[in-house]
Amino acid sequence: MDIIPSIALAGGMAWASGMRLYAVVFAAGLLSRLGYVHLPDTLRVLENPLVLGIAGFLLVVEFLADKIPAVDSVWDGIHTFIRIPAGALLAALALGDHDPALMLAAGLLGGTLTAGTHAVKAGSRALINTSPEPFSNVATSFGEDALVAGGLLTAFSHPALFLVLLGVFVALLIWLLPKVFRGVRLVFGRLFRNNPA
Repeated sequence: MDIIPSIALAGGMAWASGMRLYAVVFAAGLLSRLGYVHLPDTLRVLENPLVLGIAGFLLVVEFLADKIPAVDSVWDGIHTFIRIPAGALLAALALGDHDPALMLAAGLLGGTLTAGTHAVKAGSRALINTSPEPFSNVATSFGEDALVAGGLLTAFSHPALFLVLLGVFVALLIWLLPKVFRGVRLVFGRLFRNNPA
């Protein structure tokens, strides 16, 4: 595999794993199994029927959980410990056909990218979930679904364009993370002030 598509694959899988890990695993495995994308040998395990079955089942569970505000926040909390290492692993394996040092670097950067994406997703959704109406949560969830699908398709079919868009996303992430953390801190501060133990 050429280096640019490999880097785009690593970046795309890490980025999208921060929002929809099981969709990434299922889509990459299925598209590879059907011959629409070429994965490096180190990621061909995603084509395995057992992996596809488990990822598909968890994809459906995540899709439904993500549409219910309180369940979404709990799901995101639990998945802080799942998405980040999985995103790092997928990024590293995406460069499995290249130098081991590059593979390790991809894992480190991929984990960082997954963590940043997950933090913005979970933090912004925690803020949205405080709204008493359910429509903004559902609309945001469907927007994330579309963003992940579009991002992965771009990473697979137009790797150079994806890398440019990923650079823009990282710049936006650096700008947005402090604002999301400040908002979450304010919401939880109000919550604990209004409900003393």
